[in-house]
Amino acid sequence: MAPENAPALVLAVPGTPSGTHRGLAEETLSIARSELPGLDARIGYVDGTDEEFPSLRTVLTQAAEERVARAREAAAASEEAGPVADELPAVVVPLLAGPEAARMRQIRQAVLNSGSGAELTDVLGPHPLLAEGVHVKLSEASLARADRARLFTVATAADGIVLATLGGEEAVQAAGITGMLLAARLAVPVLAAALDEEGGVPRVAEQLRGAGSRQLAIAPCLIGPEIPEGLLETAAREAGCATAEPLGTYPAVGKLVASAYAAKLGIGPQSPQGARSTP
Repeated sequence: MAPENAPALVLAVPGTPSGTHRGLAEETLSIARSELPGLDARIGYVDGTDEEFPSLRTVLTQAAEERVARAREAAAASEEAGPVADELPAVVVPLLAGPEAARMRQIRQAVLNSGSGAELTDVLGPHPLLAEGVHVKLSEASLARADRARLFTVATAADGIVLATLGGEEAVQAAGITGMLLAARLAVPVLAAALDEEGGVPRVAEQLRGAGSRQLAIAPCLIGPEIPEGLLETAAREAGCATAEPLGTYPAVGKLVASAYAAKLGIGPQSPQGARSTP
């Protein structure tokens, strides 16, 4: 349960705003609210410009103004004099699985420019739940067995995985942690590569082939809105790989959003755990 009068959770959605991305963000926040009932959760678009897709700066400014108004009303009702308390109006959670420096600079600047006094959390990964989600997306695409323990094989299962991320070398290093967790789940080699690094995915694909893998797959350790249109498909074509879908509305994303918010405020839940059974 979210504490009474807790600051708003503002989900910072990167990328070009669209109806698809709004639906994804709304579903993510629905899961976050189920983790913290009573949560005031809102969506701010990093590249938003209008009422349909309000910018992150606009949403934060509004949240701060509403909080000041409520505080003044409460003070007037109790006939208390004095200045309005300077309370935290919002916690901004980036809808990013890994450390994209350019995106985070945009988000940080929007928070600063809003003058709201909102605080920003870190990105959502690396985390075991992201490895779980990537595994599920691979199995949904028939590129991995749903459960390593089951006595059947998937004819199209990949024997090498390129874990795709965005954000250059820093993002690759962070994704490498998720990659180790994924490799343990799948019992196949997993190497991370940045989609926004020219030739990065084909180079890693050749590295896997050189180590003996023959049937490769790209697994995006990405949520979706942050991926420039066509970039994933181009990388898959250049590397000669099949590809799974991004994490999208996988429930773990919403749980991690709630966890990031809760950790910033020092309330539970703060450490979401993966499912006990291996998907």
